[in-house]
Amino acid sequence: MSTTAWGVGIATLDADGATLDVRFRALGLGDAPSSLPSHESAIDTDPERGVAFRAVSIAIDTAVSPASAEDAYLRLNLLSHRHMQPRTINLDGMFGHLQNVAWTSRGPVPLSAIESVTWNFARRNEHLTVHGVDKFPRMTDYVVPSGVRIADASRVRLGAYLASGTTVMHEGFCNFNAGTLGASMVEGRISQGVIVGDGSDIGGGASIMGTLSGGGKEMVTIGERCLLGANAGIGISLGDDCIVEAGLYVTAGTVVLDPSGNAVKAKLLSGQSGLLYRRNSLTGAVEVISRTGSWGGLNADLHKN
Repeated sequence: MSTTAWGVGIATLDADGATLDVRFRALGLGDAPSSLPSHESAIDTDPERGVAFRAVSIAIDTAVSPASAEDAYLRLNLLSHRHMQPRTINLDGMFGHLQNVAWTSRGPVPLSAIESVTWNFARRNEHLTVHGVDKFPRMTDYVVPSGVRIADASRVRLGAYLASGTTVMHEGFCNFNAGTLGASMVEGRISQGVIVGDGSDIGGGASIMGTLSGGGKEMVTIGERCLLGANAGIGISLGDDCIVEAGLYVTAGTVVLDPSGNAVKAKLLSGQSGLLYRRNSLTGAVEVISRTGSWGGLNADLHKN
């Protein structure tokens, strides 16, 4: 796959010329079309929000670190448009290029101006809703991928990768550089860097460890046809056809009884298929046993999106 990418769009700038966001009209992999417009200075303003707009025409190498906010926004859009999968694009140092922004019902507003902007709308008896204060906007304000259902748009960040057939319920969450590679039910949290395979179910309140907070570099993969039970958690990768019992949290350091009855750290089983992780209700020991067959699988009708 080509590591070169290009995009054409409009950047929103604050009063100091810092980029708040970029909305791309066209983007893709490979060499940019010869008809791309050249970079221009500010082309318009929105005094009500205290912002200006500038045309953006950019080409990048996704294998190297982002060089600007425009570069970073192109990478996030490439992920959400499903041009590139999570972990295939270099995002090192991206946070340093992104501004903390008030994401409102009228678009991005600089934090330094949000109080006066809100007051100006209120004077006209118009309500300005602040959806969030963050470096990342909601994905659906920029990209609505085909074949997905998202019950609460605020819980999917720009840069998430959602394959066709994915359903994200109200309490589900998907971070940037993470997502699903096939039809999946998401009622829990898919953290940064996590990939979920086709036919898997992330149960209500379930959690998958990411890599942003606290440190580890290892990114977790959930295989195909897995079930992460309600309020369960996992910090190691699962192969295909695995189940984690509801309410059980397994980290890399959790001592488990493996299928042979040996006490080992769970990280030694990372990525293995056909396993059931459960807690013995009498002894409290975490057991891992081999399993076959289906846990029931996804309801196909729920994923005809």
